[in-house]
Amino acid sequence: MTAFEINGRRVESMSAPDTPLLWVIRDDLGLTGTKFGCGIGQCGSCTVHLDGAAVRSCQIPLSLVEGKRVTTIEGLSDNGDHPLQLAWIEEQVPQCGYCQSGQLMSAAALLRDTPRPTDDDIDNAMSGNLCRCGTYQRIRRAVHRAAGGGA
Repeated sequence: MTAFEINGRRVESMSAPDTPLLWVIRDDLGLTGTKFGCGIGQCGSCTVHLDGAAVRSCQIPLSLVEGKRVTTIEGLSDNGDHPLQLAWIEEQVPQCGYCQSGQLMSAAALLRDTPRPTDDDIDNAMSGNLCRCGTYQRIRRAVHRAAGGGA
């Protein structure tokens, strides 16, 4: 059994220690906002926070989350009113939307560590998150907006 905290709630999982965290989040806990994209840690769709750091949940075995804090897109805000979520709406970032939870989680980690990011900061922090629709310019504007820098 592996015990950890997810979105502020203590949980226990009976899944095998080598089970990717992504599958525990989606299948065992029913939190489907975190998406499966590539399964090899390259697309960023499965990004969550592990003790505050943005990680690819498809690459994290359950054994590594024992006693740690996990935050998924569902835990970013109770009411969908996180500054990034509001900026995403204002800038009309999503197109198909599939990558957006991972994009938002990477952006949230960036803003926690760099409250006033430059374009280069944003590009570097978000480079591991792929968007097949190509909304990168809107993502950058939304991150600036959430940081208080306007659009």
